[in-house]
Amino acid sequence: MLSLRNLAAVQMPASLLMLAAAVLLASQISVPAQVPSASSAGETTANACADLAQFKLAGIEITKAEVIPAGMTVPPPYPGAPSIGPLPAHCRVDGIINLRKGVDGQEFGIGFAVALPQPEAWNGDFMMQGGGGGNGVVAYPAGANYSGDKPALSRGFAVASTDTGHKARTGPFDFSFMRDQQAYLDFAFLANAEVAGIAKQLIAHYYAKPADYSYFVGCSTGGREGMILSQRYPTVFNGIVSGDPAMRTGFSNLAIAQWIPVAYNQAAPKDASGKPEIDKFLTDDDRKLFMDALMKQCDAKDGVADGMISNPLSCDFDPAVLACKQGQAASCIAPEKITAIKKAFAGPKNSYGTQDYPGFLYDAGITMKGAVPGLLALKKNGLFGPYTTATELDVDKAALHASDPLVEPASTNLSTFSGSGGKLIFFHGDSDPWFSPLDTLGYYKSLAATNGGADKVAEWSRIFLVPGMAHCGGGPALDHFDMLTAVVNWVEKGTAPDSVIATGAAFPGRSRPLCAYPKHAQYTGTGDTQDARNFQCQ
Repeated sequence: MLSLRNLAAVQMPASLLMLAAAVLLASQISVPAQVPSASSAGETTANACADLAQFKLAGIEITKAEVIPAGMTVPPPYPGAPSIGPLPAHCRVDGIINLRKGVDGQEFGIGFAVALPQPEAWNGDFMMQGGGGGNGVVAYPAGANYSGDKPALSRGFAVASTDTGHKARTGPFDFSFMRDQQAYLDFAFLANAEVAGIAKQLIAHYYAKPADYSYFVGCSTGGREGMILSQRYPTVFNGIVSGDPAMRTGFSNLAIAQWIPVAYNQAAPKDASGKPEIDKFLTDDDRKLFMDALMKQCDAKDGVADGMISNPLSCDFDPAVLACKQGQAASCIAPEKITAIKKAFAGPKNSYGTQDYPGFLYDAGITMKGAVPGLLALKKNGLFGPYTTATELDVDKAALHASDPLVEPASTNLSTFSGSGGKLIFFHGDSDPWFSPLDTLGYYKSLAATNGGADKVAEWSRIFLVPGMAHCGGGPALDHFDMLTAVVNWVEKGTAPDSVIATGAAFPGRSRPLCAYPKHAQYTGTGDTQDARNFQCQ
């Protein structure tokens, strides 16, 4: 008999998927004989939630099903992040798919959680949230990212999350699970589709009707997951939001962990042992001089000098203007440092001069300090440990070794996804120091060749570049926006998102439109420059 594990991965129209699910459910689930009266609605909801603990399907274990009362607040998922909530009353279901012993006797399985709003509060839709880093944690299924002022659960969506098949043991970037083949496959592409299949059936059982529409929203690893889903499982979700996708991870690591440090090392001061000190490559004065010149050249191109570069693709800044001339010692940067910066931002090339990974943008956040420093403020230790102290790099071998087709979402043939009405929204921070926005933009532009041209692609996919934003948020940016509503309105109402309003803590009281590429926000010339209504996309 077809197991749920196989069913969730099968490519078929949503109607047939639900029909197959119904047949499977009928043979394995005991359905209550009668519907309780409306007067006992609260008790009925509690009983219906508890009943999900008895959800029996091959390879699936429901570990918990309980009603969570209204008012719960989820602690910040990481330092500096806001808490989530208070959340409405909901039924939370936890479970695991394919629990097993793997490499070294380690326990593996796809952990998941589904939050189900009370029946009267459900909007009829399902949203799945993406993961981050190496995953390994079942985050609370609240759907808080890029959904505006209220998490998806508070807006009536049923929400699911997953650890994608393993438990993180040493932190958010623990990739040791990859030694287990099945765990690696689950992380690479299988787990999200399988959990979506389970979540849809839990929804259908709990509400006695299937979800009307299904959505996926993720950033970083979650952004990569969204791309994978559109490419490998094109009928599972009606709408997908993919932010700052961790695509071509090996090549981006090549850029930020090797190419850029090696470029800087050639001009950085050396310690007593002769090793380059990358954190001293630029002084604070150097960075201020650089940013002042950059913003003077490109900030006001959108009609107002506001600390944001709204269209970095048209920024014609050349760092060479800051290079010290012979005999000059002040208000300039050493020529060898300027050469290193230009090489670093141009991106890695192989020995034949072929670009292995795109360069990075000159943007407002490239000198920011903090946990995720900008590319002109690197610390001694990078994301996965100390940066290389080498002064040369064999890009050909490194890039070849880094390529991994299982994880990298490279396919551009999305004819089934688009043909079935799917909508795909990308966004990327212009100051992202981990994954170049130009790589995401390059993928988006490459969709045209295999999907009928740029105009046809724009009928079902859009990309938004976010000025100043670092990786998935932060930086001198307006990083608070509602992409969930944008994709829902596109799927359910046919309203394509030409712009999305953004705000952010970096600029209190300010709003701007994020404009779909190739447009950018331009001041109209009249009205309050803090108000998005006085900007247009052009």
